[in-house]
Order: sequence, then structure tokens, then C-alpha cells
Amino acid sequence: MNILHLSASKNWGGGENHIENLCRELQHLAPEVNNSVFCIENGLFQERLKSTNIKVVLAPLAFKMDPRYIYKLISVCKRKKIDLVHIHDTTALTLAVMADNLSNLPPFILSKKTSFPIKPRKQTLYKYNYPNIKKVLCVSKATQNITGEKVLEHHKLQCIYHGTNINFSEKAPALDLRKKLQLNKDHIIIGNIANHIRAKNLESFIKVAYELVHIKKLSHLYFVQIGAFTERTENLKNLIIELNLEDHVSLMDDIPKASMLIPQFNISLMTSQSEGMPQFIYESLYQRVPVVSTDVGGIGEIIKNNISGLLSPAHDIKALAENVQLLLSNPELREKFTTTSRETIEKNYTSEIMASQTLEVYKEVIYGRS
Repeated sequence: MNILHLSASKNWGGGENHIENLCRELQHLAPEVNNSVFCIENGLFQERLKSTNIKVVLAPLAFKMDPRYIYKLISVCKRKKIDLVHIHDTTALTLAVMADNLSNLPPFILSKKTSFPIKPRKQTLYKYNYPNIKKVLCVSKATQNITGEKVLEHHKLQCIYHGTNINFSEKAPALDLRKKLQLNKDHIIIGNIANHIRAKNLESFIKVAYELVHIKKLSHLYFVQIGAFTERTENLKNLIIELNLEDHVSLMDDIPKASMLIPQFNISLMTSQSEGMPQFIYESLYQRVPVVSTDVGGIGEIIKNNISGLLSPAHDIKALAENVQLLLSNPELREKFTTTSRETIEKNYTSEIMASQTLEVYKEVIYGRS
């Protein structure tokens, strides 16, 4: 079984982490499956994969519809005798559809990893309903429901949660956050890992810091945000200055294997306004770090409010701050959440379970059976 994982992402995020986890788990679960990742040359994803034994095929993508990417995809499918193309982002979907119109490619599986509604434009509807897509794997039930509004053949939709990787141990990070940020033992670290994109709504993360530090006078709190800087970063830095939070908030840019730093957080804080199912949630729950989050996308499918974490509506700064304060003042509640959430992750939401379910879909599409 020869699987080609198609990515057109120039950055590293949860979607790329999913591809790496899937390929690694499949190597362990089903060695007969030959996985290759088709990704952009000189990109962050390529750099991250260098430290793995995952096969990589590089393609140029100077602009969104670069024909060199399309023709190389056609060539690789023929040369490697690819049985199935697993598409992992919307740009890759566009390029795959164009390639299939030029030369019949193997069947497609599409992973839908966000809860953004599919736009009702003719070209967009065409590619999401493209007949060579045999299955659409949705990262959450919320994503599946939203996708089903525009994908006509609902039998193609299937929810497979990505989960987190608990099988592959990695060395503890050399970075000590307290030492780097010159924090003493009394400081409480409120952490977040997310690239600086609109969906993550990091403005709310900073405003929650303001509410807790300056309104509620909790001066021992320190907010650490890790994620790739973008064109939005300058405005975030200006907001920190405007709210007089320079001594309480750090934006740390992208850090390789940032998830290994999660155990150094006292609380994980997610302020997204839109999500599929963030990897940061899975990893925090598994690492026994209590979570305060907005209830968007599939987050409420994993975290049960007041049972395994605390949820509130997006943009509700006061509610998010109150939930952080509640956790800080209630060690019994923190212990309850971390114990319950760790058990839930181990039982239902691991990347091993995700890979096993995905493998069954591969068999169904390729062989007509599960």
C-alpha cells in the first residue's frame, strides 16, 4: 500500500504535526504501508521532517497554483505507483484537483482540520465535492457538521479525532522557561501554544492577562505564548505595551517541539475564536496540565465543562479570567481535571487510535473493504 501525503503548507502547525504523527504511528502499526510526504521545498515542514525517518518528496511552490508542483505530483504518483493520495490542506486540494484533471491520479482522501465553513463559491464547492475524493476525514464532529453543509455526499464524511502521541518518547527540552524569563518559584505560568493567526484570537489571550494582572491584581501571574510570528505579531506586541503588560506577557515565536514545554505551564489557556480540534488541547490534557478554553469547534467534544476543564464562549474575557482564577484557588479541582482528562486521552484520543482508524479507511478506499 503506497500512500502519498499531500501538503502545501509553508509553516508548521497542528496539521503538519498530524501528518508526522500519522506516518510514525503507521510505521509502527502497519509496516507494509509505505508513506511518503509530498511537501514544499525549503519550508518549515521539510525542516521538521529531517529529524525523522519519514520519506519526503519536495516540490517547488512559489505561488498558490505553481504548475511545477502539479506536474511533479503527477510524476511522483506514476513513478512511486501511489495507491492513494491523502490531502491535508485546502491549497493541496486545489493543486491535486488540477493535477487530476491533467492526468488521472489515484483516489483521494481529504482531511478537514478546521471548522471554517466552506465558502459557497462555485470553484470552492467544485473542489470539495470533487468525485475523486472518496472520504473526507473530519477532525471533530463540529467540523463534520459544518463540512456536511456544503459536501453533498454525506456518506463520505467521517470523524477521526487526531489525538496525541503517547508512544514516542522524546528528550526533555533544554529550555527552562523560568530561567529564561527570570521568573521565581512564586510565579504562576499561564501558557499557550498557537501560531499567530486570526483563528487563535491571541488578542483575547493578552486581554485575559490584563484582566487578571491589572484588574484582579494577580501580579504573580506570567503569560507565555509560543507560536510562529506572522503579520499579526506586531499588533499583538503593541497591545501588550498598550495594556502595560511587558512584565507579565512574553511572545516567544516558534520553538521546535514546543509541546515538550507544556509540563512547565501551571495552566493552559486557549482563547481561539475558531477551531477544528487543537493539538495543544490534547497535549495539555495528556501532560496533566489543567485547561481553560473557549468552547469553539470540537473542543467541547473533548473537554466536558466542570468535569475535565473549564469552558466559556469565545471573546468572553471576564469568563475566561474567572475560570483561570477559579483553578488557581482550587487545587482539588485542578487535580480532578488532570486525572479525568489524562484517563480520557489514554482511552479515546491517542494518535495510535487515529492511525488505526485511518488505516481502515485506506483499506476501504483501496480494496473496497475495511
